[in-house]
Amino acid sequence: KSFFVSVLSVSLAALQGLLNRTGLPKDAVDYIVYGTVIQEVKTSNVAREAALGAGFSDKTPAHTVTMACISSNQAMTTAVGLIAAGQCDAVVAGGVEFMSDVPIRHSRKMRKTMLSLNKAKTLGARLSLLGSIRLAHLSPELPAVAEFSTAETMGHSADRLAAAFGVSRLEQDEFALRSHTLAKKAQDGGMLSDVISFKVPGRDIVSKDNGIRPATMEQLAKLKPAFIKPHGTVTAANSSFLTDGASAVLIMSEEKALAMGYKPKAYLRDFVYVSQDPKDQLLLGPTYATPKVLEKSGLTLNDIDVFEFHEAFAGQIMANLKAMESDWFAQTYMGRKTKVGAPPMEKFNTWGGSLSLGHPFAATGCRLVTTVAHRLQKEGGQYGLVAACAAGGQGHAMVIEAYPQ
Repeated sequence: KSFFVSVLSVSLAALQGLLNRTGLPKDAVDYIVYGTVIQEVKTSNVAREAALGAGFSDKTPAHTVTMACISSNQAMTTAVGLIAAGQCDAVVAGGVEFMSDVPIRHSRKMRKTMLSLNKAKTLGARLSLLGSIRLAHLSPELPAVAEFSTAETMGHSADRLAAAFGVSRLEQDEFALRSHTLAKKAQDGGMLSDVISFKVPGRDIVSKDNGIRPATMEQLAKLKPAFIKPHGTVTAANSSFLTDGASAVLIMSEEKALAMGYKPKAYLRDFVYVSQDPKDQLLLGPTYATPKVLEKSGLTLNDIDVFEFHEAFAGQIMANLKAMESDWFAQTYMGRKTKVGAPPMEKFNTWGGSLSLGHPFAATGCRLVTTVAHRLQKEGGQYGLVAACAAGGQGHAMVIEAYPQ
């Protein structure tokens, strides 16, 4: 199927799954915000197309946001802003990415020729333009997971960041194995139950996260560097894998939720966005965002019961944890007198993360937030903290509070 049909299919599955699980009347939704990173021109406002396809009222406005790996975080906080401003009572937020069928463009020269062909008025003009096409013009332009400002892939950045903070290959492989092992344990224990079954055209029904693959350290050690060869430390196994996915959450004012008979899962309390140098500090968003959101909410690191950080790369996670434990980094780069402090590992990503569950760019933020809400319910904690890095040297953190049981 074509890209735009497929990207809508997974979006529809998420939106309809949300409606089924909540029993939400479609006309109760005031607004829909969806995130996406790799856009298809035919569905550039995928929020609106998905909303219509899922049967929401054509009177319900919808718009699409993009902020790289934190696009659905942006969708959720946009929803919070709409509610806080008194514009809406109930908003659906989410994100979608369809990595297995990304749009591939013609080269710039080929696009220019094709546009000129469309405007040509005579057969001679058309033949002249066709005659100007060379084999090189037919080379496609693939989407790249690379920074426009630096032309460096994110994997290269992760490799350099790991080297800068002295994160060894062994540490990265150990963290990757931890992610897969914990995800397997959580899945087997029925914790990762928010997945909506989806029929892949021509293939099987996917009813659970299917990228969880616990290996051995010996198996991980055999993999060669994926980006900086031959001495890099980032491999396919200690990087998050790209996958298809969509997510959706229902955000309401507490008053509206209770009036409609809902018992909320959690409060979205506070959030911040940060940005840094997109070259040397591309993936350090969590380090910068965490202390800011804690201060904003009047909390300390010790008050947080549940941490969920986006695992772009094992090296990125370990580098952030080391930066958060460094007085020197805090003083030199953050204008702080003392270190932030790293989350204790017994509270950190204990149901796995992006390394084991996959990273459908714009859908990941909602997964992080819902995981925190479920962990708080399961573990009896009060506060959770989400943090993530994103392309462009940006980052996000959010404090979530359990709703009283």
